[in-house]
Amino acid sequence: MSGAGTKLGVGTHFRLDGETVEVVDFAILATGMEVILKDGRDRLAPMSVRELLTSDRAELIHDKSGPSSPDDEDLEAVLLNRLAKQEKKDVLERAAHVREMATGYRSGSEDLARPDEPRPQYAPVLPLKARYAAKAAELGVTERTVRRWARAFRELGEAGLVPKTAQANDGLGGADPRWVEAAVEVLQEYEEESRPSVKAVLEEVEARVKTKFKLVKVPVPSQATGYRWMKELERRHPAFRLSTQRNRDISCRPKGVYGKLRPDRPGEYVLMDTTRLDVFALDPVTLRWMQAELTVAMDWYTRCIIGLRVTPVSTKAIDAAAVLYQAFRPQPVPESWPREAVWPEHGIPRGVLVEAEAVHGPATGVWGPKIAPETLIVDHGKIYLSAHLTSVCHRMGISVQPARLRTGRDKGPVERFFRTLREDLLQRLPGYKGPNIHSRGLNPEKDAFFFHHELEAIIREWIAVDFTDRELCCS
Repeated sequence: MSGAGTKLGVGTHFRLDGETVEVVDFAILATGMEVILKDGRDRLAPMSVRELLTSDRAELIHDKSGPSSPDDEDLEAVLLNRLAKQEKKDVLERAAHVREMATGYRSGSEDLARPDEPRPQYAPVLPLKARYAAKAAELGVTERTVRRWARAFRELGEAGLVPKTAQANDGLGGADPRWVEAAVEVLQEYEEESRPSVKAVLEEVEARVKTKFKLVKVPVPSQATGYRWMKELERRHPAFRLSTQRNRDISCRPKGVYGKLRPDRPGEYVLMDTTRLDVFALDPVTLRWMQAELTVAMDWYTRCIIGLRVTPVSTKAIDAAAVLYQAFRPQPVPESWPREAVWPEHGIPRGVLVEAEAVHGPATGVWGPKIAPETLIVDHGKIYLSAHLTSVCHRMGISVQPARLRTGRDKGPVERFFRTLREDLLQRLPGYKGPNIHSRGLNPEKDAFFFHHELEAIIREWIAVDFTDRELCCS
């Protein structure tokens, strides 16, 4: 390891309170040693050496690279991960050709031989020179080229076959670290902005470099080089090629290792979400069309809908609490439903609740499973983080776990249910308006036919029929 220290002397640069300053002199006083700092406007200011080196206000600007390994070569995995998909595929294919020249097998091992290996022209008993000549003829390159591939593979493995342009400093060979730092800052500022052009970003980076590093001359690349470097930086901070919504999702990714909740039993995790239905409903009083929203609760382990409610116009906290109540006490099925549509009883109940009217009437069964939720996974909507719902969950011993902001995959199963509902049911109902304004018909409002409570009954019946069909298929 070398280069671990930086000398403090005249000419050393610091970033003090966001401004670049330079050490121009030292002064020895009774209170200790002080340095004389000069800023970009040639103003001088004294500061103790102790404060300069320990204060959070000051940050050293290194004049050279920090500590590094004596081995100048990067790891093989690092080099391969820098490559584009096609470039990586080409390198691995070339490595297979080199292994076939050396051993007769593309995998490099006789234990993993393919049915046609070893091929006659690459038999291990043949001289290595003959195998080189056969591979050069097969690939249409010179024998000198395949020898160079073999030598690089022996020294560095697959990393030796990576093109030199891709090996150079993450594709930023020759780029000044301060220019790269300014470029990354500019790209990060565009995470929530409209998509810029590469030319505008390069001009902003050049202005940022001149402002940020006033006392240091930072080389500015040519237009062609700037475009090439920006293309490489765009892999890590996308701003030009993907949609702006996708770029925002990428910027919000966690810095650590990805993880996933994995339920082990029914009720461990219950997903709740609300979506606006893609059909218009009728107001039962005015008989005018209106929007309708669907709130569902899904058990993550069984993927069963354990509660749902269709509300006119918008959903309130009391509606979400009513959906949660259905998890404990599912609604009875209508008498018109067939017996096979009734949810079967599973296991042995911990307790039995019998209502007075149920003693004298027939047992009709319920339309869904009875589940006691342990953890409720919701988004950051007001109805789910309201005092009403949180107090209900506290009373029932249910923990509330909000999903990450703008991360729909945290509630992936329920989001997929909404899509299935739209594609398999809603688009066949009158008043269907499509998932967005671009797919809407000329006047779908005039076809609104169902009241919102009728929509809820239709959705319940559709879920029961789908469950019955899956049970029959399994049997």
